[in-house]
Parts: sequence; structure tokens; C-alpha cells
Amino acid sequence: MADTFSAHGRETFVVDYGDEFVIKRPLLACSLDKKKKWLKKQHTTQKVITKIKEKHNPLYNVPEMVHIKDEEFQVLEERAPGKPLTGDLYRSLSVRQQVEIRNSIVSFLMDMQNLEDVKPAASYKISQELKMEKFGNIIETKMPKWFSDDNIAFAQKLYSYIGSVEYIAPKVWSHGDLSSGNVLYDAQTSVLSFIDFADATYHIVDHDIISPLTVDLGIYSGVYSTYIKSHDKKSYDLYGIKPSDMLQITKNRLFVIWLKRFIQAGDDLHVNSKNESNNASKVSFMNKIIENLRRYDKKYSR
Repeated sequence: MADTFSAHGRETFVVDYGDEFVIKRPLLACSLDKKKKWLKKQHTTQKVITKIKEKHNPLYNVPEMVHIKDEEFQVLEERAPGKPLTGDLYRSLSVRQQVEIRNSIVSFLMDMQNLEDVKPAASYKISQELKMEKFGNIIETKMPKWFSDDNIAFAQKLYSYIGSVEYIAPKVWSHGDLSSGNVLYDAQTSVLSFIDFADATYHIVDHDIISPLTVDLGIYSGVYSTYIKSHDKKSYDLYGIKPSDMLQITKNRLFVIWLKRFIQAGDDLHVNSKNESNNASKVSFMNKIIENLRRYDKKYSR
């Protein structure tokens, strides 16, 4: 019997089915075409889950997708124990649990990468991860109303920088969406669970190492260091592992993660809106992001 209902992302709602399972369906407002695309993602997810579970790694948990009912657009999945792994939850844990989480994340990343062959190193532009047209529009049409000249100039500097960065990097199989919403932790049993593999695909090797999850937990440097120590150099070259390369790549990943949030918030700013409280909240959030970006720029540009 269903217990509770919650929205899950932009396309899915989830119904808790007892204590051990959840039922997932596309949102009722979705068109038939969107429902079919949603169903295709679930089948992709099921394949990835099956393969990663074959690793039988005791350091983390991946809930099983029990079945998919195509005709009903319905998925039955094991319920992941615990709560979303937010920064607040992580900081409340013991040092032992924090170390275990960092090690488990690295182990999971390596298992994911080993599911498929590594793609040869190729040219990669970080601008392809961002909606650059929207970013430029925010700088030009929205920032002048609410932001200082200094912050506008810094945003323009970032826009030019992001558009110019290109480097050679290998691509590996990755989860693709590591955030607190997709990683759960049970503090009582120390079980770390990874869910929602719908975006699993090839990404540059750093994509999931320095991710929204590891940034929000404040552990991206520790995860990166642990990854490098555990990395099998025979599988692919990790940029030669030069300190200068690590600093630059870390800065680029942090820029991308925070600029995605900046652009999303800026896109919700309405110049002629009467809802000034919403605008004020967004502007405050965006100014804090600029502070973070300035700090990262200074720290990793040595």
C-alpha cells in the first residue's frame, strides 16, 4: 500500500510502497512522447544498475530496480535507506564515517569507470556544459539592475574565460548526476546508496570527482587526492598528474558547477516582475556565488 508521494526531478514522481520499495512514474502532465522518453531512460538505468551491482562492492549500495511495467509507465525499485547526503548531514557524522564516505565515493567512481572502455583523450571545451547564451543575456540585461559594476565586470571576465578554455582529456563512464539528491546515507548503519542512473554516460574523468555532491560536502580535494592514489595508470593517463594541471582542472570544475547554479538563478530573475522578494532572494544567492567564484579564482590560479 502506498504511503507517501513526492516529486522527484522534473519528470518523475515517487510513491513510497511500504518500507522497502518505491514506485516511480512520469508526471501526469507529461505528454505521451515524454512518457516514452522517460520509459527509455528507465530501461537504460536498469542496465547500468544491473552492471554496477555485479561488482558486489560492499563499500556502497545500489538499490535494485525490481521491474519495469512498460504498458503502465511504472517502475518498482528498492528503497534506498537513509537521507540525502547534504553538507549538514555530512558534518554531523563522526570522522570515521566521513572517511568511509570519501573512500566509498572513490570506489564507486572507479567501479563506474570500469563498466565501459575508456575513450581516448580528445579536445574538450568546458563551455559545452553551460548555457552560455543565457549566461551572456544575464550579464547584459539583468545584472545591471541589481549587481555592482565590480561583480558585472567579474562575470564578464568569467564569460570570456569559460569560452576560451579547452584541453585534452580522456572520457570515462560516469554516473553523470552526483548530487545530494542522488546519494543517500543511513547514519545508523553507515550505508551509502547511489540512485538515479538516468544520466549515466561518458564524461571527462573529473566530472564526477569534482561534482555538486563533493563540492557541497567540501570533500572534492580529498576525493581527488584519494582517486589519484588509487588510480590505475595503465588504464589511462590522468593528465600526467602534475600539480599545475590539478589546480587548473579543479578551478574549471568548480567554475562550471557554480556557474550552472548562477545561470539557473539568473534565468529566474524577472526585470519587470512585481515579486521583488523572489528577485531579492535570487540576487543574494547569485552574489554569494560570485564570492565563491572569486575565492576559487584566487586559490587555484597560483
